[in-house]
Amino acid sequence: MGNTLLRLLITSIAVLLVAKLMPGIEVSSGWALIFTAILLGVFNAILRPIMIILTLPATLLTFGLFIFIINGAILYLIAYFVDGFEISGLFAAVIASILISIVSGIVNWLAKGQSRDKQYKY
Repeated sequence: MGNTLLRLLITSIAVLLVAKLMPGIEVSSGWALIFTAILLGVFNAILRPIMIILTLPATLLTFGLFIFIINGAILYLIAYFVDGFEISGLFAAVIASILISIVSGIVNWLAKGQSRDKQYKY
């Protein structure tokens, strides 16, 4: 349960940072941010693998770059479902999904580094 809450927090931070830095992405409330992070986790766990399998020929032809389009489409779909989370278009969603992945990776790396430092102090 703690790991799930940590992932939710990290995703929320990443979405918020990208929304602040990138024009075309807007989060109007904290609840919209939380619902966006929850749906992003659920859709990435359930919908993303199905979409990757269905678009496997396009993914192979583009040497995996089509996965960026899939990630952007999922983020764009989430904006459709969550009131208060707006994306101006698919291109903005693709760029935002790349930035969210980068920010999440950095925050995850920093969080693991801090927990490792605390673990080895005597």
